[in-house]
Amino acid sequence: MIQVGTKLRVADNSGAKIIECIRVLGGSGKKIGKVGDCIVASVKEVRSYTGGTMKAKINKGAVTKAIILRTAKEFSRRDGGFLRFQDNTAILLGTQSQPSGSRIFGPILEELRMLKDMKLVSMGSCLM
Repeated sequence: MIQVGTKLRVADNSGAKIIECIRVLGGSGKKIGKVGDCIVASVKEVRSYTGGTMKAKINKGAVTKAIILRTAKEFSRRDGGFLRFQDNTAILLGTQSQPSGSRIFGPILEELRMLKDMKLVSMGSCLM
């Protein structure tokens, strides 16, 4: 369960490390985001690049959209089982709702296969 003010780890290689939820999108008064929901977030920390000529794709303080990948609050599946993770993670979205990174770290839930496009699901390992 993600609400305004929640800090999330970024699970892609876009350059951001920690983001903070500003708004949960969808519906007129939606206050809580779950796996697969879109949020508006502010970048709080960026990854440091030492050496090389690699530039960060995103800067600190940037406001961007993100999709929630994993939550620490457990949720139930259709088969009756519960699933939870250690932390809250999200991936950043760029233009036209495409992921801004080229890789996703960690598992991606099978529920996202039904909610989002296959571009997102094909970038990481699927958790059945």
